[in-house]
Amino acid sequence: MKKFTFKVSKKIGKILLNIFTGGFVTLLAVAVIYLNNQSDLKVWHTAELDAEFSESTPVENFTEYLALENRLFAQLKEQVYDQIEPEDQVIINRFHHASLSDPERWPRNWNRSFELSSDQATVGVLLLHGMSDSPYSLKTLGQRLHAEGAHVVGLRLPGHGTTPSGLLDVRWQDMAAAVKLAVKHLYEQVGEQPIYIVGYSNGGALALNYVLSVIEDPSLPPVKKLVLISPQIAVTKVAALAIWQERLGNILGLEKLQWNAILPEYDPFKYNSFTINAGNQSYRLTVENQLQISTLAPTGKLDQLPQMLTFQSVLDSTVSSPAVVHKLLEQVPDRGHELVLFDINRRTHIEYMLKLDPNTLISEISSNANSRFIFSLVTNENENSPRVVVRTQKTGQTDDLSQTDINLSWPSGVFSLGHLALSFTEQDPLYGIGQYKDNPRVQLGHLAFRGERGMLRIPASAMLRIRWNPFYPYLEQRVLSHIFTDDFAGNN
Repeated sequence: MKKFTFKVSKKIGKILLNIFTGGFVTLLAVAVIYLNNQSDLKVWHTAELDAEFSESTPVENFTEYLALENRLFAQLKEQVYDQIEPEDQVIINRFHHASLSDPERWPRNWNRSFELSSDQATVGVLLLHGMSDSPYSLKTLGQRLHAEGAHVVGLRLPGHGTTPSGLLDVRWQDMAAAVKLAVKHLYEQVGEQPIYIVGYSNGGALALNYVLSVIEDPSLPPVKKLVLISPQIAVTKVAALAIWQERLGNILGLEKLQWNAILPEYDPFKYNSFTINAGNQSYRLTVENQLQISTLAPTGKLDQLPQMLTFQSVLDSTVSSPAVVHKLLEQVPDRGHELVLFDINRRTHIEYMLKLDPNTLISEISSNANSRFIFSLVTNENENSPRVVVRTQKTGQTDDLSQTDINLSWPSGVFSLGHLALSFTEQDPLYGIGQYKDNPRVQLGHLAFRGERGMLRIPASAMLRIRWNPFYPYLEQRVLSHIFTDDFAGNN
């Protein structure tokens, strides 16, 4: 009987194994066919620009970095702009010189590193953009800081500002090496004046990585304070697993499998196409930062971290909003750090339609009597009013909230902010919704094509996503206060 049972079990096991193997192979084949059925790769997806900076590039200072960048953009013209096919010479292709999306139509090509010098600078500020972005994402804030007396450097991170193919091979260590060059340059320019870093998204992760590195290597120039905007503290593990898609593509010789998205490039200062490697590098950078935090925590050296003022939307589909709280602010000692959280528009009563409950994170923070940071919530004054107020909760308190009216309101039809919006004004000429008569450049704040579903190569979600911040004046004022005064915490 036992022998018979063993044989039956063995036979059933083989059947199940065959079913599993066959199912896996079938799913894999379907996935490969689906992924490889993306749009055709263009020259800007395949170009190899070898003048890009990397950690191993023999560049000693920021001046040499800019010289290398000049050669890089010369290659970009020769290998991409001058090589595009007639079918791609359309009105909204950023790689076509006659296009409304051509970056050269702007008074300055904001894809490149920029420096706003000040002979009598009171501070030095480094601006770090996000993954697939460009220095344009923080240029308005940089100009305002410069007007107040700051010496500002907006760094173009390696792999960015040129072609999406720049993100095929770039590593987070290359970006971190560029950040060190830029900080050193600022230190040389402003002398004894303090240095600050403003980091958006992946730039926030790089800013955090730099100040953690300073703790371990005191020879690096110190940073007095950080401003983190939609910081990338954690991304999903799917980003790490996706690297196997790229490796499978390399094995099978399918270049399209190196891409998470292959889309038209109509945005002059941000890639729409996105590589698997870019997501993987984002993930690896966040893992490295978490490792450094956990290593330094037992030593007590995290006390050396500079003050952080962090801005985050409670809804963010790109980075994890809860991670900002649980993996950063709750892990570091209290040094007057502050989180400014932008709530949803409570007047819309949209909660029932949301995939995530924004109240969960807000409740976790506001009910924590052991919190290590100041918490400011930008929210409706009541559920029937579009006007917003800022409710501030001091460190370690769950009551005695202060409330400030900032004279700003939710626009009609907007239910929340999001990852892209925080650093752009309503009047931004590219991402805002201001009216520009006879505008010779593309404006994406109004992007909305109506017609049959599923027919556009541009995802509908991209057109619905808000690109500007109705509360930008408040964000800007808080950043100025954080950088130009010592007692910034709680000022509104």
